[in-house]
Amino acid sequence: MEDQIRDFMHFLTIEKGLAKNTLVSYERDLRSYMAYAVNVEEMKSWNDVRRVHIIHFLAHLKDSGKSSRTLARHIASIRSFHQFLIREKAADQDPSLHLETPQQERTLPKVLSMEEVEALLEAPKILDEFGLRDKAMLELLYATGMRVSELINLEVNDVHASMGFVRCVGKGNKERIIPIGKTALDAIEAYMNKGRNRLASNKHRADTLFLNHHGNTLTRQGFWKILKKLAREARIEKEITPHTLRHSFATHLLMNGADLRAVQEMLGHADISTTQIYTHVTNVRLKEVYSKFHPRA
Repeated sequence: MEDQIRDFMHFLTIEKGLAKNTLVSYERDLRSYMAYAVNVEEMKSWNDVRRVHIIHFLAHLKDSGKSSRTLARHIASIRSFHQFLIREKAADQDPSLHLETPQQERTLPKVLSMEEVEALLEAPKILDEFGLRDKAMLELLYATGMRVSELINLEVNDVHASMGFVRCVGKGNKERIIPIGKTALDAIEAYMNKGRNRLASNKHRADTLFLNHHGNTLTRQGFWKILKKLAREARIEKEITPHTLRHSFATHLLMNGADLRAVQEMLGHADISTTQIYTHVTNVRLKEVYSKFHPRA
C-alpha cells in the first residue's frame, strides 16, 4: 500500500507538476488515510477498500475535530488517489465514487485597513541589511499581492525595475507578470544596493532575492517570525497571517475601483469565484464605514 502512495506522489510531481505545498498536503492526507485503513480497518490492499471504510475514516476525522474544509481536502486527495489506482490497474473498483463533499463554511479573509498597512510598512528600521530586506519584502508583498511562497522563491533577475514588473511562478508552476509601483521598487533597490551583499554567502546559492542571516533562501517560517515581530512593533492588534498583505492588496484594489478580472490575474487565481470573496469583504467594509460616518445610520 505504501508503494502505491509513493507511485502516486511521483505521478503528481513529474506529470502534474504540482506545487510543493500541494504535494505536502496530498501526502499528509493519504498517509493518515493509509494509517487508518491498515491499523483500524486492517486492510492488506487498496483493492479491499470499500465506500463504507472511507465514510468511517471521514467520521473519524470529524470526531477528531477536523473542519469541513479539511474533510473536503481529504476527500479530494482520496478521490484523486483511487482514480490513479484504477488507471494504473492497481485496483478494479473505485470506492470514492459518489462521496459527498461537506459544505464548507466560507470565512471572509482578515484584512488590514490602509492605516494599518501603512503602519506595518513603516515598522522595519532600515538601519541595517535586515531592516532593508524586511522593508523590501513587505513593500513587494503589498504592491503585488503575491503569495509568501512565491516571494521567498524570487530570484534577483525576476525583478525588472526599468519596466516596473516582477515575474513570479505560482501554483502548478504557472508564471505570471505583476506590475510594481515606485515605492516597492525603491525599497528593493535600496536592499539590493546596501543590504543583500552583506547577507550573501559564497557557500550557498547566490541568485535568490531574499536571504536569511546564513545567506540561504529565507523560509516561510522565517518570514512568518519577521512578520509577527513587525506587527507587534506596529501595534497591530488584529490577527495577522502571512497571507494578510495579499488579502489587503486585493481588497484595497477593489475598494478603489479595480476590475475584478485584473485582480484575478494579478493574484494568479485559476477561477474568478476565488477572487470574488474579496467583493464580499469590500461590501462588509463599506457597511462599516456607512454605519460609522452616516448621520442617520
